[in-house]
Amino acid sequence: MRAQKEEELLETIFTEREQGRDDAASILAHTNPRHAEGKCADDFLELEARGFVRVAGQRVALTRLGEANAASVVRRHRLAERLFTDLLELSPGEVESQACEFEHVLSPEATASVCALLGHPPRCPHGKAIPPGPCCATFSAPIEPVVTSLENLAPGVAARVVFLASRAEGRVAKLLSFGVAPGSEVRLRQRAPAYVLEVGETTLALEADVAREVFVKRLGR
Repeated sequence: MRAQKEEELLETIFTEREQGRDDAASILAHTNPRHAEGKCADDFLELEARGFVRVAGQRVALTRLGEANAASVVRRHRLAERLFTDLLELSPGEVESQACEFEHVLSPEATASVCALLGHPPRCPHGKAIPPGPCCATFSAPIEPVVTSLENLAPGVAARVVFLASRAEGRVAKLLSFGVAPGSEVRLRQRAPAYVLEVGETTLALEADVAREVFVKRLGR
């Protein structure tokens, strides 16, 4: 069985269980056919032989090994959903499509980086729990995201621009013309009545709706 198909089946067993379903027919019906080509009932017997599931008639349950593998795939998928929703603001259809791809390619290191970037979120955009990873276990309090919008930056803090997320026509070009570009170093001087930003020798005043579209990473992290 190909690794992608194995992951897809284990993920679906996990997510179907969240809905109170553990029958093989329902699991197969909800398994993405693009990533589990040729899916059939015999696949569960193969997963059982490899120690991932226990099969009892039409019922399929994860073993401890299967649980760990399934939770890892679900974690990658739901973190990807948060990434594409919160930072890239993709449409719901694009979020789901891209998350289905990312769940099969994110390495453990990349997954931990995405989790830290997002501030170790406990739930996906649909409100479902994101299985925690080793990076989450080291923290006992809510974690401030590594990357945040300019509106959340404290006055006096230096940061580096990571990306611009504006959809307003001409706004990105205008920011770029003032030197607010990915990689540039900035410092917020005040938040009200406008966001006053230093970019090199230039001082800019930005409205709140513009500030929330400039994403930065605090320096010294």
